[in-house]
Amino acid sequence: MEVIICRNADEAASLSADLIEDVLRQKPNMTLGLATGRTMEDLYDKLAERHQKAGLDFSLAVTFNLDEYIGLPAEDPNSYRAYMNRHLFDRINIDKCNTFLPNGVAEDLDAECAAYEARILDYGGIDLQLLGIGRTGHIGFNEPLSALQSRTRCKTLTPGTIAQNSPLFDNPEDMPRRAITMGVGTILESQRSILLATGTEKADIIAKAVEGPMTAMISASAMQWHQKCTVILDEAASAKLEHTDYYHWIFQNEPEWEPYRAKYSA
Repeated sequence: MEVIICRNADEAASLSADLIEDVLRQKPNMTLGLATGRTMEDLYDKLAERHQKAGLDFSLAVTFNLDEYIGLPAEDPNSYRAYMNRHLFDRINIDKCNTFLPNGVAEDLDAECAAYEARILDYGGIDLQLLGIGRTGHIGFNEPLSALQSRTRCKTLTPGTIAQNSPLFDNPEDMPRRAITMGVGTILESQRSILLATGTEKADIIAKAVEGPMTAMISASAMQWHQKCTVILDEAASAKLEHTDYYHWIFQNEPEWEPYRAKYSA
């Protein structure tokens, strides 16, 4: 795991977009794992702008989203399919036939989960997985006590997650209590991952996930085990970390970050 601390949320989203763009230009048919949530919206704005103004080409890319609410059809405005269409897919030249989300209204939800896992494998696995982090430390909807080797499955949401997400619904009581989510084990098998977190409200949980012990109570802590995970933060989200001097040192001295230093160094 590497931690990169940017000056503000806009720079954190820009660096994340740079990394995704670089992989896409190197491998136009990349398989990209996607996340939802307010933190991702600025990042998706930047990717859409790069497509529109700089010709960033998504035509051969394949995407898999982390999760979807159980009980919401794709056309529901609060579904994650609708979210992705609104914030990204309708704004770039991706073939929507190559954009996959779990089907939250499948007749057999267990079969849908197994089929989603199989489809990821059919495409050769995920090249780059984008992640956010919930206030309980969850990635996807892998709530506390999610097994670190778990696969795509149905999961009951915690009251904390419901409280965090329900204001996004016109009627907060309409928010589903369950979701389909990629498992922690599924996420760990991605070739590379980017965890993007910004804002003071994420500082406590980021400190636990990054510098605390690996535990099923905080599923994001499992990213310490990932073969190539980059945690990108703004200064606010990094405020509770103890080793920020070392993280800045990494950015200044690791060769892989040299192309980005002029743009993101203070």
